[in-house]
Amino acid sequence: MKHEKVEKNIGLMGLLIFIVISFGGLAEIVPLFFISDTTEPLKGMKPHSALALEGRDIYIREGCNTCHSQMIRPFRAETERYGHYSVAGEHVWEHPFLWGSKRTGPDLARVGGRYSDEWHRVHLLNPRDLVPDSNMPAFTWLEHAVLDGELTGKKMEALRMVGVPYTDTDIANAKSEVAGKTELDAVVTYLQSLGLILKDKR
Repeated sequence: MKHEKVEKNIGLMGLLIFIVISFGGLAEIVPLFFISDTTEPLKGMKPHSALALEGRDIYIREGCNTCHSQMIRPFRAETERYGHYSVAGEHVWEHPFLWGSKRTGPDLARVGGRYSDEWHRVHLLNPRDLVPDSNMPAFTWLEHAVLDGELTGKKMEALRMVGVPYTDTDIANAKSEVAGKTELDAVVTYLQSLGLILKDKR
């Protein structure tokens, strides 16, 4: 009889469904905040350098993460092609994280060190020089846009407020490390930094 009352009262049933889903969601999510594997960085991991940090921002600005995921799933086909599956500890300092699920292009989670700097430069300026069937656009303007580093230190300060362990020295040297470099230099530096900690652990 009570069950029938719930079924006939849409508002009450909706409220009870919401409560059940909320408790289920909390039971799944809350424990993750207390597990070191999901809250602590991997051993030996370092935050992005000043130039790589600028490269990451350009990578986001140009929409690279809309075609390339940075999340290798724990399946044999994925790990054989891309390397060790992605783990949360690699991304604890990523704000925002760029895991994604769309793969117009290949996953880039472990692209660091896979190709030379020159390969990345050519690929970004005209992808079809290296991959004839590529539908990736050319990013020719990156070669001519020069960075001044004026805001790099401020970005590091903001990231330090949310837990990224940048030191005062990192912040003080940020402008000099970036000034005069091109956006192409920055993106290549960022790409070469991806996935190095777990790269060889297959």
